[in-house]
Amino acid sequence: MRLRWLWAFLPFGLGTIVGLLLFLTDLPNPLFYIQFDLGIFVFGIGLVISLLVGILFKVREQIEKIQINATIKFAEDRRRFLRRLDHELKNPLTAILAGLANLSITETTENRNTILSSVQIQVGRMRQLVAELRKLSELETRPLELSPVEMTELLEEAFTLAKDHARADERELTISIPRAPWPLPTISGDYDLLILAVHNLLNNAIKFTKSGDTIEMRAFEDDNQIIVEVADTGPGIPEEDIDHVWEELYRGEGARGIQGSGLGLALVRAIVSRHEGDITLRSRPGEGTVFTMHIPVKK
Repeated sequence: MRLRWLWAFLPFGLGTIVGLLLFLTDLPNPLFYIQFDLGIFVFGIGLVISLLVGILFKVREQIEKIQINATIKFAEDRRRFLRRLDHELKNPLTAILAGLANLSITETTENRNTILSSVQIQVGRMRQLVAELRKLSELETRPLELSPVEMTELLEEAFTLAKDHARADERELTISIPRAPWPLPTISGDYDLLILAVHNLLNNAIKFTKSGDTIEMRAFEDDNQIIVEVADTGPGIPEEDIDHVWEELYRGEGARGIQGSGLGLALVRAIVSRHEGDITLRSRPGEGTVFTMHIPVKK
């Protein structure tokens, strides 16, 4: 590192030496002022080059620091993801192994059927986890199947799917989509992915609210964007969890005991990002949560 900075000062040193030689050389008077000006010029050139080289070295150091920090963060994120994946796989595997062990010593048909049913549930849970991980991985690389998307139709379909949820009847679900003076604009997007994102937000709201709570889906156009909000009167998200809910397989304190893979919001963020949009959330513990999607209008 120190040798690098010595190279930066080399032009300055050479310029200074040449300038002094020209300045101190004992030559006839008529050439003295020319030699003096040339010496100052060479000195200045050396100084400017040294400054430029120094700036380039500084910029390079900053880029190297950013790259190192990014590498460290990537490694930390990868270790954290693998720990969570290990935890998510360990629980159903343990339940399956225990069920199979009990199956070998169970005598009654009723108990065998109960154990087999439990094993099937755990296998289904693992299959869903693997399928969502594959879907999340494909989102980063596969091209979007872009087509004209009627957002009003998409939101209404996602809302209908949410009302078919087993626990939806216990909550008050409402939808508000503008129809006057004009409906939501048509955008260019991947219909299947966008409806999956909205469905995941609604499904998430149903899972984390209780009987009697309200869930609202609102949509409107603003500044060449379509804004979609999914709001609920559930328990809210603790402040320390807000920055982590988008991470793969993250399960906060409020998610303990609630079935899920921890990939739903990660999928939502990836889908919105692929559509060059953004998603944010606001939450107040004990009052509720609002997820807000910003999808640019590109026809």
